[in-house]
Amino acid sequence: MNIIVCVKQVPDTTEVRIDPETGRMIREGVPSILNPDDANALEAALQIKDTIPGTHISVITMGPPSAKIVLYECLGMGADEAYLITDKAFGGSDTWATSNIIAGAIRYIGNYDIILTGRQAIDGDTAQVGPQTAEKLGIPQITYVKGIRIEGEKVIAQRAEANGYRIVEARMPVLLTAIGELNQPRFMNVKLIAQAFKYKEIKYLDNEKLKLPQDQIGLLASPTRVKKTFSPEMIAEKNLIQGAPKEAAAELVRKLKENNII
Repeated sequence: MNIIVCVKQVPDTTEVRIDPETGRMIREGVPSILNPDDANALEAALQIKDTIPGTHISVITMGPPSAKIVLYECLGMGADEAYLITDKAFGGSDTWATSNIIAGAIRYIGNYDIILTGRQAIDGDTAQVGPQTAEKLGIPQITYVKGIRIEGEKVIAQRAEANGYRIVEARMPVLLTAIGELNQPRFMNVKLIAQAFKYKEIKYLDNEKLKLPQDQIGLLASPTRVKKTFSPEMIAEKNLIQGAPKEAAAELVRKLKENNII
């Protein structure tokens, strides 16, 4: 079985700050991490590899050359090979253009049974790239996956919904988007880390290899733009309720209801 896992290097959103003047993210001093949902997607692939002999896992990411560090992390967890999709021509791509590029890279790699992605990236929270990629590849998709079972040529998944989950079946090839409830990602293995840096080569994919039309990639091919980014201002008001305990409690309840708190 051949599995392709799509991952992304993202800024640690617990430390992200926004420049109030420009509205842009201040990246200086902000550590980059493997997107959490993507770690769940990789763990799902590794669990399949643990149970189905001969499973091969390819990991791909799109980003600047520095993004290769997350690929080494994935190799250190147990992935077999890694591809970095990088080209200045890809810069500024929105989700539509990004999914064109990801789909192009997957076609280039070829020979896949399952594609696993995270539900969404914490720096954008759109949850669009995975489903758009499946559409452009013309394969079925199951999103918000919290359980996976393989039966022959079929994938049987638990798809999380508001009040439980739905059992969904699809024939391979299929794309699945993983959520945090799917599993607990494993730690990197010291031996695998050493092997990754010593023996494994990150493979680079640019548009010379993918040969995607210019009207499908990059900023000019992106129909959506970020108009403004900002951190919401926290405004706190203090209201002192005075009076006898019974009347003060009644007034407190009234104010809480008035502000839809209770």
